[in-house]
Amino acid sequence: MKRGLRVVAGLVLGFLSALLDLLVVVFARNAAVAVAGLERRRLRWFLDVDSAQPTKAQAVRYLAVRAPVGLLGGFVLAWLFYGLAMGLVVGYRLVTGEAGDGNGLDFSDDWTDFAWTGLIGLVLFYIEVQGIIGVVALEGKVARRWLGPSEAEVLRLRIDELAASRAGIVAAVDAERRRIERDLHDGVQQRLVALGMLLGRARRNPDHADELLAQAHEESRHVLEDLREVAWRVYPTALDSLGLVDALEAVADRSAIPVRIRCEPLDMPPRVETAAYFVICEAVTNAAKHSGATMIDVDITGHDGAVRVRIADDGVGGADPAGGGLAGLSRRVLALDGTFDVSSPVGGPTVITAEVPCG
Repeated sequence: MKRGLRVVAGLVLGFLSALLDLLVVVFARNAAVAVAGLERRRLRWFLDVDSAQPTKAQAVRYLAVRAPVGLLGGFVLAWLFYGLAMGLVVGYRLVTGEAGDGNGLDFSDDWTDFAWTGLIGLVLFYIEVQGIIGVVALEGKVARRWLGPSEAEVLRLRIDELAASRAGIVAAVDAERRRIERDLHDGVQQRLVALGMLLGRARRNPDHADELLAQAHEESRHVLEDLREVAWRVYPTALDSLGLVDALEAVADRSAIPVRIRCEPLDMPPRVETAAYFVICEAVTNAAKHSGATMIDVDITGHDGAVRVRIADDGVGGADPAGGGLAGLSRRVLALDGTFDVSSPVGGPTVITAEVPCG
């Protein structure tokens, strides 16, 4: 109730200030900043809308756009007050009998008329309440559009963003640990068990020792390959020793689908280089597994102080941005204040774009 009365008071003041806004825009633009400051206080105190301190040009534009909104709020409130007043008058006349034969309202005879009139009144009251909510929302949108968010609101948004990024980083680290454990358990560990069994059979069967040792030697080679693959997915040493382009060339060589890489000469911090590498590596791996593509194009360019990575394939599309791999990449990029976007309509193509600031 208190909140509703405060909003109504704010809209009443907004209607009165709308007339002042029009006068300032037409005749006294030098006072626009001061009047916009009064509007900001009204919005903050009565409607819980915070905004930034404007320049003169911003204040004039805001007042010019905001004045019709204030007049609209006054119109909506006028109908509300008129409806409430008419409801009281009609109710008083029905009860006292001034509207009919002077005997007052007989509920046994007139209850249908009374119920119908009351229902119409409730519907109109509901429409008025929705109109007030709409005007309040419009006031907030106009303030944010023409004045911008306040420093406090920007800080709140930043805190929310950092909290979400921190939670995403924790989730990504846990997912990566589970993936490494799965790779070691299903790959390296199983091959080591097989290697041990072959060596044991060679000890127990000297007559077939040469054949079994040859199999054990082949199995040990596969174990080393699996270990290199796990280590490469954790962090490729070529990224430090050779650079991003050479590391990506190795990814392209291992891909079952042809990969075309175009990279501008860029000076990237190590964290940005690492993020770009893993985005490309995961995207290429997903395309090779699921897309049915015949070609993957990778473009790495500079864009407004950021590194822009674009991976496109000509596959069947339908990639889910919320899937485990893509969601993990999104968290990795967002943790660096970057942006991540996936476009993958059914039928293709799939385009993954990531931008990571270098600052």
